[in-house]
Amino acid sequence: MADRLAGKRIFLTGAAQGIGRAIAAECLKEGAGLFLLDRDADLLHKTAAALGQPDSPVACAAADISDATAIAAAMKQADREIGPVNALINNAGINVFSEPLATSDEEWNRCFDVNLKGAWNCCKAALPGMIAAGGGAVLNIASTHAFTIIPHTFPYPLAKHALLGMTKALALEYAAAGVRVNALAPGYVETQKVVDYWNAFPDPAAARAQTMALHPGGRIATPTEIAKAAVFMISDETPFMNGACLVVDGGLSVLQHPA
Repeated sequence: MADRLAGKRIFLTGAAQGIGRAIAAECLKEGAGLFLLDRDADLLHKTAAALGQPDSPVACAAADISDATAIAAAMKQADREIGPVNALINNAGINVFSEPLATSDEEWNRCFDVNLKGAWNCCKAALPGMIAAGGGAVLNIASTHAFTIIPHTFPYPLAKHALLGMTKALALEYAAAGVRVNALAPGYVETQKVVDYWNAFPDPAAARAQTMALHPGGRIATPTEIAKAAVFMISDETPFMNGACLVVDGGLSVLQHPA
């Protein structure tokens, strides 16, 4: 099903690696114009060079999404280099896991600056153009942390709960302008960061097996599986989906406890 995203000019954050890179690859396969953003400049440019093709070049800029001025400038650059942005995928995020009373102000601020304010900075930069053009699509990559809580992961779930709330608020606010705003909630995904987490244990194989055993199907998602769901939600195949959250977690969030 090539060209499912023909005519889409997508601004994608957190694009240099992991889920973001997988989303970029799938969007390019489906004919989208793509502007990649990440704070890791070296890795970002390597990713853009690896993914770009002569007939589908990839533009990019290095910036921290918590910096509203930098994001506004990047959005203007995207408009120049790939054309007016009509789709935004807010993928960038960071894990901040702690026990509530052990959480420092610095950890709290960084968690919300990236996971919530950063997404809002991108929406604020992209929405005026979409509204003026008569429509567009925003996809916020949330998490199953947006509606469930794992102890000792504070304050990350709070930020993801708020991101889901922002998704719903913006969806209602701009529906009449033709803009759809939705969320995608992955569960565990086998990214390099997750592999690094397993490798931090004395027995990485046992840590990996424990994670897999949490899931009804005995495995976790690949980045490409999440990317394919993102393509579906940003495409014109979902014209009446607005204010929704698609959960892609292998059934983990509906499992009360392992058997």
